[in-house]
Amino acid sequence: MDIRVRRSWMYNRLNPHKKGYTPEFLKGLEEFVSFAMKQPGTSNNEIRCPCSICRNIGFIHFEEAKVHIFKKGFTPDYWYWTCHGEVNPELCVELSRKQYAQEGYNDHHNRFENMVYDVFGPQHQMQCDDDYEESPNIADQKFYDLLHAAQKPLWPGCDHTELSVAVRLLTIKSEGNISQRSFNQMVELMKETNPPNNCVPQDYYRAKKIVSKLGLTAEKIDCCVNGCMLFYTDECKQLKECKFCNAPRYEKKKIGKGRFKEVPIKRMHYLPLTPRLKRLYASMSSAPHMTWHYETRREPGVLCHPSDGESWKHFDQVYPDFAAEPRNVRLGLCTDGFAPFNHTTSRYSCWPVIVTPYNLPPELCMTTPYMFLTLIIPGPKNPKSKIDVYLQPLIDELKQLWNEGVLTHDISRKQNFKMKAALMWTINDFPAYGMLSGWSTAGKLACPYCMNQSKSKAFYLEHSKKCSWFDCHRQFLPMNHVFRRNKDAFYKDRKEKSKPPQLLSGEDVWEEVSFLPKITEVDPCVCDGFGVSHNWKKQSIFWELPYWKDNLIRHNLDVMHIEKNVFDNVFNTVMDIKGKTKDNAKARKDLKEYCRRKELELHVLPNGKELKPKAKYVLSNDQQKGVYKWISELKMPDGHASNLHRCVNSEEQKIIGMKSHDCHVFMERLLPIAFSALPHNVWNPIAELSKFFKDLCSTILRVDDLLLMEQNIVIITCKLEKIFPPGFFNSMEHIPIHLPYEARVGGPVQYRWMYPFERYLNRLKQMVKNRSRVEGSICEAYLCQETSHFCSYYFESHVQTLRNKVGRNDDGVQDDVVPQTFSIFNHYGRSAGFCKSRYLDDRELKAAHLHILLNCEEVQPYIECFVKYLEENNPNVSQAVIDGRISSEFPTWFYTYVSVP
Repeated sequence: MDIRVRRSWMYNRLNPHKKGYTPEFLKGLEEFVSFAMKQPGTSNNEIRCPCSICRNIGFIHFEEAKVHIFKKGFTPDYWYWTCHGEVNPELCVELSRKQYAQEGYNDHHNRFENMVYDVFGPQHQMQCDDDYEESPNIADQKFYDLLHAAQKPLWPGCDHTELSVAVRLLTIKSEGNISQRSFNQMVELMKETNPPNNCVPQDYYRAKKIVSKLGLTAEKIDCCVNGCMLFYTDECKQLKECKFCNAPRYEKKKIGKGRFKEVPIKRMHYLPLTPRLKRLYASMSSAPHMTWHYETRREPGVLCHPSDGESWKHFDQVYPDFAAEPRNVRLGLCTDGFAPFNHTTSRYSCWPVIVTPYNLPPELCMTTPYMFLTLIIPGPKNPKSKIDVYLQPLIDELKQLWNEGVLTHDISRKQNFKMKAALMWTINDFPAYGMLSGWSTAGKLACPYCMNQSKSKAFYLEHSKKCSWFDCHRQFLPMNHVFRRNKDAFYKDRKEKSKPPQLLSGEDVWEEVSFLPKITEVDPCVCDGFGVSHNWKKQSIFWELPYWKDNLIRHNLDVMHIEKNVFDNVFNTVMDIKGKTKDNAKARKDLKEYCRRKELELHVLPNGKELKPKAKYVLSNDQQKGVYKWISELKMPDGHASNLHRCVNSEEQKIIGMKSHDCHVFMERLLPIAFSALPHNVWNPIAELSKFFKDLCSTILRVDDLLLMEQNIVIITCKLEKIFPPGFFNSMEHIPIHLPYEARVGGPVQYRWMYPFERYLNRLKQMVKNRSRVEGSICEAYLCQETSHFCSYYFESHVQTLRNKVGRNDDGVQDDVVPQTFSIFNHYGRSAGFCKSRYLDDRELKAAHLHILLNCEEVQPYIECFVKYLEENNPNVSQAVIDGRISSEFPTWFYTYVSVP
């Protein structure tokens, strides 16, 4: 009989018909307590408390544990009493090769022994099974030392071993970001409270030394203090000064009286990628998932993973041998700088380089354990174009992974195979895009898609002193579109007859950059024709990869930063925020020269001062105050966005400190509501722009919808050009034209934007404990975290790690215990603070009712029928109007035409 059936009494303690507890629960609870008290190691009548609050973490008296269970019930999913000595046969799915082959694998020692076998590979399993008489080499000696630590108990009769305690202590340090001093004090207390002659590590250094054999390595590479070169190759390792700028490699450091030591002035930390990719196939926690992209096929035209995009499929067609082995790894690369010091005046820029595999399913892809820190480019300055110098070791390793591959053992299939890897693209904000691609993202040729084809469209504003992309988008319209013939609403006296720019293939781009200099070979110099016929600054080091020219997308446009910049421009202009609005006096002077909008031109008063007429796209003072009041009173679901009330400064009438994610939520959800007081011809394109980003950021995309979005975003941008002045349109207002194409080729934006990497960089920033050694501090903490993530799959279920920790709003309610109702009511959680009850007024009741109808899955088919009804009766109605009519008319239509019991 299934364990869930036999022990269903655990989660059915209350009698639904009578007061009190069910007889099955009372009998089963006595059975559980009796079982727990019979286990060895039980002293003072204390057991682990399995209630939903304690969750098997602490020991209490068994009678007190029974009271806890009566009040709170058992901890969720505790069908097997593993924390009380019972064997769980289902653990074989998560554990390793040796655990499949032998009985008793659930033993505490065996789990950590198998972790050692998974780390060192199958060859050591063979050595242990056979008579191994020869003296071991260095690598084998590490294996035997670690195996001994995994088998050696802390003291005779203890369940924990030297390795298990060291791993768990370092996991606590990594998850809690504890300092070494606090760690040493905690370990010292453990040694004092445990029996004499115990094997608890004495301090952080010894714990790290034990566990370091489980982890992966990092290398230190000397580099020029000016970033000109790395002392990396065999030839360069012999040099003592830079071959470009002649800067010294070493400085003398005094180590004693009259004694000095040569110390490198600048060093870079490099964490090799190959062993980390091999580790993906060394554990059952990740190896079975590495072929998800191949085994799980989606229907044609549906995009929910990068493997559904045209770029992935095109690469498979060009390189069928690589695609024939689904275990070959596809990679994405991201780099960005951050300042590790918050409250100091010293400027320091540290640039980590992160690589992530895309083979994994959506729930694992782009998560922290599978984002590999490979480089830490040292500060204190931004590397700029010289970033190629620091990327040399990684590019060399990527070339080796492509050309030769590496022999890897797949523990899920128990096979050895030649693993290869390919870099699909990079993910960066717009400035870093220029650093990695070599195409400068400033000036009239900033767009990396239009390239030199935009030089006749973008122009320089004399008064605003910047480039404008005003009226650059009519060329993307169909040739017979009415906007092309309009000479008044856009750039005055100009009809648009040109065709849209052609997208260059990888081969075409390679022909342009093949003659450009490499930063790694010559000093940086200005290329001929820069800023006039092209914007190339260098030949990027990524072109050394043999397959780079065959990637349809080489560098992604970051939707996160683009959406934030577009939102800032719209919000600051409509709210007329001083110093940030794009509708200032200089913009009005430029408008007079390029547009026919007499009502917006500056008026010169008799006293010589200039009067700026109020524009129809700017809210009045009372309307602005209403928006700020609405934002300050807005309450969002927990975790949906930050508290926007803190960002509102009502006195100065501006919003301060909104993060990128807050702008993301505001742009896609709140912007049409906040600006509902605008005239319809102004509000409509802003609402359509909000809808565009909302649809673009969906987790599941359809090719047909993206093709339609490619057409709609051009019309939306042209409508905005008819409203806002030329100074409003910088390169960020132009870039969204190309975002639907990238989504169609690369897949959903969730795999190609900066949000997960920005969160990751924030965690790296917290790792800086030694401000004089920023990169070394990050590297050491990362190696500890990397080891902890790997070992957490071998921990007992009651040990909380980042992977299995319970959410802060989890109240322990079981989905299979609580009766299921409509989908919108099946989200469980706990209240925050003191609960109060009151009656809703008519307005609140109507809003709550509408929210339930629009967000309930069971009602979605009726909404689709209503939309079809609107489209049939109003064939030319816009999407924004449809959304408005759904909010106002759908409830009445629903109860009129749908039979509701």
